[in-house]
Amino acid sequence: MYLKKTIGCLHAHHSNIDYIEQTFNSFQEMELVHFVDPGLIQHVAKTNVDLSCKVKEQVEWMASCGVDVILITCTNYIALLNEDELSLPIPIIKIDEPFFQSLCEVSQPQIILFTNPATVDGTMERLYHYAKLHHKTINVQATVIDKTFELIMQGNKQAYNDAIKHYFREIMGDGRSIAVAQLSMVDAAEQFAKEMDLEITHPLQSLVEFVVGKGYRQ
Repeated sequence: MYLKKTIGCLHAHHSNIDYIEQTFNSFQEMELVHFVDPGLIQHVAKTNVDLSCKVKEQVEWMASCGVDVILITCTNYIALLNEDELSLPIPIIKIDEPFFQSLCEVSQPQIILFTNPATVDGTMERLYHYAKLHHKTINVQATVIDKTFELIMQGNKQAYNDAIKHYFREIMGDGRSIAVAQLSMVDAAEQFAKEMDLEITHPLQSLVEFVVGKGYRQ
């Protein structure tokens, strides 16, 4: 017998729901409840307003819905979250922290790809902080694949994936390890990695290991 756990997932876009559902579809002891707010990303890109209060409200609302664990899949949301202002009785999983751990285990130079420019600064700041905190030395370059993020926000996933894979072809073979930072990039990364028989690091790989290791899966 096991006690089913309810995981509340906070996404910036509805397209991320499928990634999490597919990743944990074999975890019968987990129930996933999804919360989506794409409007916040629009505000991050267009304003300088402090949006941390909005994320705090979102997280507190989710906690009040009876979930056992909160999973935040958007790196912008994570960067905006001020846990010092929170007092929740349940744990919060930030999808980028297991990802950072996997990046810090790579000794060779790495290129970390983004499609959303507004995500880069917050993610990289958190990555360097994580590496310093854990006494790791990393050699990384952050690069934005220009003019692609609007495609996924418009629901044009095929064109989005094609643009990402085209960029992979341009940079492969330069000796650097490739990683993608955003959940929306995972399909393209996995497709290209399978086609070319290479490895591309992405957040879902380390997330599963983290969830199992923390005992959220009984």
